[in-house]
Amino acid sequence: MIGIDQQLDSFALDEDVLDVQTITDAMMTTGQSITELALRFLLNLLVCWVLVHCFYYRKSRRRDYYFTFMVFSSAMLLLLYMMGNAEVGIGLTLGLFAIFGVIRYRTETVPIREMTYLFVIIAVAAVNGLTPLFKMVGAFSDAPHYALSPGSLGVLALSNLLVICLIWVLENNILVKNTSTKLVLYDRIELIVPERRAELVADLEKRLGFKIDSVDIGHVDFLKDAAFIKVTYTLDKGQSATIEQITRARDYAEQ
Repeated sequence: MIGIDQQLDSFALDEDVLDVQTITDAMMTTGQSITELALRFLLNLLVCWVLVHCFYYRKSRRRDYYFTFMVFSSAMLLLLYMMGNAEVGIGLTLGLFAIFGVIRYRTETVPIREMTYLFVIIAVAAVNGLTPLFKMVGAFSDAPHYALSPGSLGVLALSNLLVICLIWVLENNILVKNTSTKLVLYDRIELIVPERRAELVADLEKRLGFKIDSVDIGHVDFLKDAAFIKVTYTLDKGQSATIEQITRARDYAEQ
């Protein structure tokens, strides 16, 4: 009985020690919290500005999406950071933004390039908002505290740099040939026969003003002496054909 009582007293003592350790766990100071938030926000803002201004806007010239991407990224970062500190599920946070996206874009046809940039910006904001920057130092000492981890900060910066490099490689068409297509309503249907394909290409190049890689004959209307021809050509370095995606006058006015 004496041995059992001693063990119970020992367990009670251990529980008291654990309670004291739990109460006296190190917490980040206000200055450290402000520093962490500032580092996350500025890094995320810089990376998103590079992605949007230097890559996206350089080709598309869409001011409306420029505004949307920058604000969306900053709001996403702040929400993820605050929700993470409040121990709220990240799935709930991402679900809220998914709901907002469905409400806003369900009646709007968003081009695939814009949707890609939107998802990239959300991913960057999630990485910048959730990656731990401060780690506990001296957890088993008398004065445990938090300190900025250079290693975590370096990994976070490298992650953002990898995203920028990937977008740069893809936007500059280093891996693939930069081609585009035009749909032409052609009037000289006597040239669409295979035997006169060289004359057809020469006439199209003269009218369009660029060298053509290939042509595909589509619908032919003999009543109107016209045919639809899809022309494939190579873009010059830095040239973009995103304006060809415009099908409504309002799209052109928004740029």
